[in-house]
Amino acid sequence: MTDKPAYLTRDGRANLEVELQELTTSGRKLVAERIGAAKELGDISESGEYEDAKNSQAHLEARIREIKSILSRAQIIDEEGTHGNEVRVGSRVTVRIDGETGEETYTIVGSTEANPRNGKISNESPIGSALLGKRLRQKVQVQTPSGQLKLTVVKIQ
Repeated sequence: MTDKPAYLTRDGRANLEVELQELTTSGRKLVAERIGAAKELGDISESGEYEDAKNSQAHLEARIREIKSILSRAQIIDEEGTHGNEVRVGSRVTVRIDGETGEETYTIVGSTEANPRNGKISNESPIGSALLGKRLRQKVQVQTPSGQLKLTVVKIQ
């Protein structure tokens, strides 16, 4: 695994803790029941149901390990202290794309909570990493998968 910090909001951490609790209790129980039921069907060496249940168990355990790793490296984003003159993880940033009339607003979050459709972009994404450290009215060029963008920081919250 990695030692890189996992930036999380308080809600993001709480959601992961709830998911971990559900997976380690009811998730494991359901998978164990599926494996037991498949074993009762007879020869497990040729049982598709048994193989599927074991694959589900492997996925479940991998997700449990992933969540535990994230939580062990979690650094909580101070959403209250993000207002200011500089873009940081946790900032809500409004930018104007050169050549366009509208504005886009993004919240810079850790990669675990990124959800671009909801305006939450990772601090590791091309736009997110380019905006980090920028100040009001500062311009930035960003190389994205769809081409080069020129952005101007309009608002930082």
